[in-house]
Amino acid sequence: MGKIIWLASYPKSGNTWTRTFINNLLLDPDEPVDINILSDLTPGDARKSWYEKAAGTPYHHLSMGQVVSLRPKVHHLIAGLQEDKVFVKTHSLYGQLHGVPLITMDCTAGAIYVIRNPLDVVVSVASHFGLAIEGAIQLMSDPNAFLDEVPTLGSIRQHFGSWSGHANSWTHFDREKMHVMRYEDMQDKPEETFSNMVKFLGLDLPEERIAKAIEFSSFDVARKQEDEKGFKEQSAKNNKFFRVGKVGQWRDTLSDAQIDQIINTHQVTMKYFGYLPD
Repeated sequence: MGKIIWLASYPKSGNTWTRTFINNLLLDPDEPVDINILSDLTPGDARKSWYEKAAGTPYHHLSMGQVVSLRPKVHHLIAGLQEDKVFVKTHSLYGQLHGVPLITMDCTAGAIYVIRNPLDVVVSVASHFGLAIEGAIQLMSDPNAFLDEVPTLGSIRQHFGSWSGHANSWTHFDREKMHVMRYEDMQDKPEETFSNMVKFLGLDLPEERIAKAIEFSSFDVARKQEDEKGFKEQSAKNNKFFRVGKVGQWRDTLSDAQIDQIINTHQVTMKYFGYLPD
């Protein structure tokens, strides 16, 4: 059985971008990997089908308590997909729910944590989940925030808490086994940022292959694919998953009061990750 490399992030922070890069890096295709097969190589831990397999019964027969208790078994099933390492998307906190770890460490090899400025995250969260900006601000401030199960995506309830709480929870992960990537660095200095991730993974690959994976996983490429054939992971509340993807969109969207509200709530964590505006 293999072990999991978690691809962890708060929602709308660059997880799909990271998965797209990993797919293009490992598969080394002649043309960009289809965004609709990302879950083949980098599955998510929130699929109902995993819980049905672990329980041996249809999902609707399970109580919420049973779903939570099945997480370790589900993670071991996912780890068994490969003999070496399995890259697994998660939006979960690094913590516990009803005494059950949301991340099962005995089948974990490490984690890549992707973080994004909450001032931009709130704009993307509002669009993706069909919320007003104020609603997104409240969601990102709620220590008990969760995304309910989405029937169209076949996903279970996902507990991620507040933006600060999520980021702070993952700082308790074994730092030697965790690599942090800022969304802004992925965009502003992709060669350096993605190369550092490749080094963290212990992969000795030529610069040309990394550069091609960066090109094939760009926002423009993903957006073009979504325009042509859709993206099965997009929310039913939003027409586009790959909406804008740029850094600093908050400057043209948020009011001064909204900016102050976000900073007042998340100031300590924003400062730690270099997100306090001048």
